[in-house]
Amino acid sequence: MSVRMRINDEAVEAEEGMTVLQAADKHEIYIPRLCYHPSLGSSHGLRPVDVIYREDGEFRNDGSGPQDRFPGCRLCLVEIAGRDEPATACDTLVEEGMEVFTETDDIKQLRRDHLAEILKEHPHACLLCAQQDGCSRTQCSTNVPEDERCCPLLGHCELQKVSQYVGVREDLTKYVFANLPKHENEPLFDRDYNLCIGCTRCVRACNILRGIDTLGFTYKEGRAVVGPTKASDYADSECRFCGACTGVCPTGAITDKDLPRGEREDVLVPCRAECPAGIDVPRYLYLISEGRYSEANAVVRERIPFPEILGYVCFHPCEDVCRRGQVNEPMAICGLKRFAAENSEERLADNAEESTRKRVAIVGSGPAGLSAAYYLGLSGHSVTVFEAEDDIGGMLRQAIPEYRLPPEVLDRELEKLEDLSIEFKTGCRIGEDLSLAAIQNDFQAVFISTGAGLSKRIPLEGSDKPNVLWGLDFLKDAKKRLVTELSGRVFVIGGGNVAMDVARTAVRLGASEVQLACLENDEEMPAHEWEIEEAKEEGVVMHTSWGPKRVQGEDGVTGMELVKCTSVFDARGRFAPEFDEGTLSSFETDTVILAIGQSTDLNFAEGINSARGTIQIDNDLRTNTTGIYAGGEAARGPSSVIQAVADGASAASQIDRFLGGDGNIYPTYTEHSALKAKIGSNDGFANLSRRDVPKRPIEERKKAFDAVEIGYSEDEAQGEANRCLRCDLRLDILPVTLPPDRWLELNEENVAEVPATEGVYQLLDENKLIILIKGAMDMQADLRAKLGSDTKARFFGYEEDPMYSKRESELIQQYLQQFGKMPEGDGEGDDLDDLF
Repeated sequence: MSVRMRINDEAVEAEEGMTVLQAADKHEIYIPRLCYHPSLGSSHGLRPVDVIYREDGEFRNDGSGPQDRFPGCRLCLVEIAGRDEPATACDTLVEEGMEVFTETDDIKQLRRDHLAEILKEHPHACLLCAQQDGCSRTQCSTNVPEDERCCPLLGHCELQKVSQYVGVREDLTKYVFANLPKHENEPLFDRDYNLCIGCTRCVRACNILRGIDTLGFTYKEGRAVVGPTKASDYADSECRFCGACTGVCPTGAITDKDLPRGEREDVLVPCRAECPAGIDVPRYLYLISEGRYSEANAVVRERIPFPEILGYVCFHPCEDVCRRGQVNEPMAICGLKRFAAENSEERLADNAEESTRKRVAIVGSGPAGLSAAYYLGLSGHSVTVFEAEDDIGGMLRQAIPEYRLPPEVLDRELEKLEDLSIEFKTGCRIGEDLSLAAIQNDFQAVFISTGAGLSKRIPLEGSDKPNVLWGLDFLKDAKKRLVTELSGRVFVIGGGNVAMDVARTAVRLGASEVQLACLENDEEMPAHEWEIEEAKEEGVVMHTSWGPKRVQGEDGVTGMELVKCTSVFDARGRFAPEFDEGTLSSFETDTVILAIGQSTDLNFAEGINSARGTIQIDNDLRTNTTGIYAGGEAARGPSSVIQAVADGASAASQIDRFLGGDGNIYPTYTEHSALKAKIGSNDGFANLSRRDVPKRPIEERKKAFDAVEIGYSEDEAQGEANRCLRCDLRLDILPVTLPPDRWLELNEENVAEVPATEGVYQLLDENKLIILIKGAMDMQADLRAKLGSDTKARFFGYEEDPMYSKRESELIQQYLQQFGKMPEGDGEGDDLDDLF
């Protein structure tokens, strides 16, 4: 129901149940506030707790403040016609015919008085400084002690902006540094009690938004004192480290720790940002914790077509940046993805759009090609996949060992493609059986995704001996059962993931001893840490910082001679290994397997630009030939399955646009409604250990190619999913309404609003540093002249004042107190550029 009222003599409408503050915000009429937050509402119903704890002791409620109604900041006071006393706009409901006045002189003075009470015990010297805008805080011309300056948020601080709007009383007493605790030993955030203004936003975010009750407040000598309710250490007070408190603090009292620069969503939810496919990780982890496995799998399926495959082989870059890892250990995101896929009870329908009659060719059926085929098929395009081998799957089928990816999982996942308009032509090698030019003639778009399926070779003495094998060739032969056993000792050269697969495969094929050498030291090895550890568990002996010198033996292989590697990369980070030729070491062995990298066969790609063995593409995966796209390892070099899958999806989107579509390739399987934000407390949450995916016993692993990881039970999966910090909930916290910027952009539109009367104006540069203070008989005319001049000014502010010469002098004197010298000029308010 609509309510008609007036604010500052302006007729407005509000919804019944709205507060005056909400009605004013709706109509862009600013009323200052600090304790109020749009996600929290008014603070006035909040009650104190009995005791809170800080490093400087416990603070029991002394009863010196209201026990049933927190008074709040009282900066949102307004006058309402017919009422004797001012009202707080944040909790006064609108009424039909109500008349509200937000900017009377009395109200402005009351606000300044209440702000003075807030600032009395908060650093405020910077808020009185004429040069607070653009100040770096590192140097102070008036020599304010560092602990009396404002915090690093200066220039971006909500309290500062509100203070600028309300106005700081000139008789405000000097701030005395209280040396309160700076709580800096927690992960993810820092707490500086010297900067707390007692607005209780953090308390309400913790209690009302999240239902955790880690924070509370008590009264001490009439002021609110905020802190943890169970122990001074946040972890011991059952903190969930969700970041809600940090997200609502209006000062620097509680701030994110070591948060990288970047887009807000990316830095706050790094697991989602780091996933090449952009999977909504926090969402599906939450759904698993709630036992909603089919919905969790649907969330994953909205971004990747083969979640179970990725649950086995993904290198999970999301886990490397998981913020839970800063608390103790990162979430087991990959294992939970597999659990959701294996426990989903619904088979999601892959319903293709109506046929577009557009034909797309895909060269290569690895993860990139299959991903592109899936999404293009869903989009209604007719897709033909050309594969050189007899079976589709690329490296998933040909080289990744079965202990990492069981073949039945691969087969089950690829069944999804049967429902779509996709034709597979296996045993067709492009460049031999069919040319790329012929494909271009028959299809309207082409995606090259041939992968990096060749073993990279190096010149090495003795490498032509019979028992010297090459990494990928060996893995392919093992998958095809062309190699079924290895006798004797095996020596592997290489430190990447392929080398680890080679070494662990050799163990399973019966080698009596497997050793591995690589150029890199332990910290530099390119293989993932968990792959290295699993190889060591299975008995592989590692020799780091050694390179191959020669394969020893007359008629066959008898040994491997190594040379000490002193460095792998030069000062610029480029691969440039150096060796100590005087330090050699030899190892007896019967077989040598060289797994020093992968390469791509591009002989078929006539006319397609390439460099350093990969196809050159732009940001949209386009090659130099119109209609031909490339992705995965053919364009990027050796990477990962998840990157290839993501490239396939990106290519499908770009090709769909190229063929006249909108590029919107992703299906929707779930309703993206808000998830439960009140996560509640969890005893010992901070110390909950990561539950790694259970594995087969080591001796059992070494004897067979069965999957190493057994998978989670339901209890294990839910226990692990419940460790998630729910960082994504921070994004649901609404932004605050800030005061109008007191500095206006210097442009024709804003200058036209300046009155053509006497007054003083100030000009500021792009960093909002003052470069001019000037009085004028006609401010608008002066500013128009500046618009047409070669000025550094980008912003301005002005004050109407018939005694402008006096006000000009006051502003200049205030300015000089900061810098201690007069600008050179004729005394008529010349540019102050020389002062900077």
